[in-house]
Amino acid sequence: MSTFLDHFRDGGWGMFPTLGFGLVLLAVAVRYASRPERRFVPLLVTLNLLTVASGALGCVSGVIVTAQAYERASPELSPSIPFLGVGESLNNVAFALMFVVVGAMATSLGAWKIAREGDAIRAS
Repeated sequence: MSTFLDHFRDGGWGMFPTLGFGLVLLAVAVRYASRPERRFVPLLVTLNLLTVASGALGCVSGVIVTAQAYERASPELSPSIPFLGVGESLNNVAFALMFVVVGAMATSLGAWKIAREGDAIRAS
């Protein structure tokens, strides 16, 4: 059974920027959930985009490396090797999406608080 560290290692160098951007995204999303302010919305949007783009870049670069390595490999290699390389590369995208989903959950909580305050103002 694979562990988180196995998936992180399989993803390669692209996991590190995704981790960095994802952690910043989570910090801002939690801050927004606790005290929602309009000024954080553009930052949340761009951090979500940056996290997904980082994961996609890591994936694409991994697929490129897999294709180049397979091209130079001996003909006796299993034809399933490229699929294994693509699978390892997809760890980058999955990692980015985990951050985006958790960040979206926290951001939704902040949006819910704002909506609730609007209902309270209309009710009074």
